[in-house]
Amino acid sequence: MMLCGVALMTPGLASPAAAQAVVEAQHDAAAEGEDVVVTAARTVLPPNALPLTIDIIDKQTLDQQIAISGSITDAVAVLTPSFSPTRGKLSGAGETLRGRSPLYAINGIPQTTPLRDGSRDGFTIDGFFIDRVEVIYGSNALQGVGGTGGIVNQVTVGAPRQEGVSGRLLVQGTAADGFDASSLGGKVAGLVQYKAGIVDVTVGASYERRGVFFDAQDRRIGINLTQGETQDSRAYDLFARIGVAVRDTGRLDLIANRYELNGDGDYIALAGNRVTGVPTSAVRGDAPGKPAANRAEALSLSYTDSDVAGGNLTAQLFFNRTYDTFGGEIAPIATFQDPAIAPVGTLFDQSENRSRKLGARASYERAVPGIEALVATVGFDALWDRTEQRLIATDRIWVPPADFRSLAPFAQANLKLFDGVLRLAGGVRWENVTVRIDDYHTLASTTYDGRNVATYGGVAVTGGEPGFDRLLVNYGAILEPVAGLRAYASYAQGFTMADIGRITRAVGTQGTNLSNFRAIDPVVSDNREVGVEVKRGPLDASATYFWSSSDNGQVLLALGNGIFQVQRQRVEIQGLEINLGVRTPIEGLRLSTGYAHLLGRYDSDTAAPDGVVDTDLDGTNISPDRLNLAADLATGPLTMRVQTQFYLQRSFHGKANPDQRNNFGGYDVTDAFVRYQTRFGGITLSAQNIFDAFYIDYNSDTRLPNDNLAFFAGRGRTFTLGWDMRF
Repeated sequence: MMLCGVALMTPGLASPAAAQAVVEAQHDAAAEGEDVVVTAARTVLPPNALPLTIDIIDKQTLDQQIAISGSITDAVAVLTPSFSPTRGKLSGAGETLRGRSPLYAINGIPQTTPLRDGSRDGFTIDGFFIDRVEVIYGSNALQGVGGTGGIVNQVTVGAPRQEGVSGRLLVQGTAADGFDASSLGGKVAGLVQYKAGIVDVTVGASYERRGVFFDAQDRRIGINLTQGETQDSRAYDLFARIGVAVRDTGRLDLIANRYELNGDGDYIALAGNRVTGVPTSAVRGDAPGKPAANRAEALSLSYTDSDVAGGNLTAQLFFNRTYDTFGGEIAPIATFQDPAIAPVGTLFDQSENRSRKLGARASYERAVPGIEALVATVGFDALWDRTEQRLIATDRIWVPPADFRSLAPFAQANLKLFDGVLRLAGGVRWENVTVRIDDYHTLASTTYDGRNVATYGGVAVTGGEPGFDRLLVNYGAILEPVAGLRAYASYAQGFTMADIGRITRAVGTQGTNLSNFRAIDPVVSDNREVGVEVKRGPLDASATYFWSSSDNGQVLLALGNGIFQVQRQRVEIQGLEINLGVRTPIEGLRLSTGYAHLLGRYDSDTAAPDGVVDTDLDGTNISPDRLNLAADLATGPLTMRVQTQFYLQRSFHGKANPDQRNNFGGYDVTDAFVRYQTRFGGITLSAQNIFDAFYIDYNSDTRLPNDNLAFFAGRGRTFTLGWDMRF
């Protein structure tokens, strides 16, 4: 198990009320110096009872990382060695966990839109309103659709524990080390809580203005107009929570959140030069159309009760809606160029993903009467998702509306043997999925290279209602001969939908019938892992080896024109994760390191797949090997952290002859953080890339070798000064 802060193990996702009960138990136990057992949902078993790998980023650690890098996604990526380095953009396309896409969730509500993956799911809530992040590694169908690489579940701030008014405030400013006016940014956020008897109310708001980013050579980092930016943007978040204690053991919670991030559109891209190593930059200019933006709205109602007929009940209803607006362009190499609307090379357009989810989750857990060593969980999940992608300048449909429905009962069991020395765990989930798409026409498109005009698309496609009906299993064993020393082995199946949007918009054969179109079949992954863990005295260490495979996996291949195509082939990934933390004899000083080695390959025989993986997954699909080093010091009112991430070189080889210009040379980045607690709040100063190292980010360096508009450098030295206070 990989740990950061407080340990959690769960085969499901947290309901808000269950999560709050856990947080309160955590605070009580910590205050009394007891061991903390955190159970977020669907099991109240202790962490050592389940064969899973979990990393928990607690509030203090999360706030440190957000102060350094600015986002929850960056925080997770820095602290998790098998997570891809982030792109530093609004889009997280190509960012993976264990070589597969993670599922982002807030209080268990999925933020990912797998039917047309806009890759904006890492920016749907401000980190100020998050108490902790639970990273659940590897495929597991108990979380439902998505998350073949794992789950990144963000648990929002809990209910107030004291009567009356309480809250917290945050004010901070950010600047590149040259203190150029255009780099200046700032954030203000506040949260007020009130508790009176059985009722409590929480309301909060945040506003953040980000300036432009600079690399280590004091050059503005390039703007990605189409996919979107976090730089040169403004973000707003409104958060509210109302809770009622129904009885001594029950609690009802209503939680609402609205997050919006809008680009300012003050800059346009300046092409770099990959041959000479000059990265893409940005200059003042008016971006065409509406700047890229992201809006997410969520509402959930949950009930939890720890004593229903001797068992634990959790139930949740939720609604979630997202709008992912992408920037636009006039380009000869684009699927937007319909000569029936405007002459070739003159048509401007931009797209927007629109997704709406409605869901329900319920689970009940208790020891089996007469067999107290056997704990059983039964539950049912339902999800309805409608997603489409429209061209908003000309009001055309690029990706036809797809209606997804999932109905999934499940059952889990955990058997304790020999007084807990051995545990056996396992379960099943019956996943019943249908996707309905009506008849549609693909866009008529034109490309023009300066000499030749080619028109394609505009074909009629017969809709359909393909289904997926399968029993997905998981099982494992845990051996703990002495307290604090354990080993486990597990097998779990997970599934997600292929990026149906990319596939359906690219259909090129007239009369294709989606009911028989196997390219939109779900991705089912088989995840196997073995792990050992030592948590004794000053030592906190773990090692995990995993291997996963999918017969009909999903690989993104660059077409060389800025467009990526989904290829369905067999994919195999294996990896090793090692983590070590030691409390030193120096009071308050802790040293830690983490290492991840990943290897992924796919079957590149598109014409006649033979099921043999023969080519390395590239940087769009898998992260580099990584070594993390960190030192933490906490003494009195002073807290400090220094961390370095070494991203190791990687080459790509295989039967498909990967472009060797995409090989990765590696780089390293060091960050620092210091906080001093005063009587009137805490003052923090952080520095990202403190040694001002120049590098090309991993995603840019390992794909699109001919694209000089997507050759981005990483951020140079950046300072953030902040003040926060609780009251």
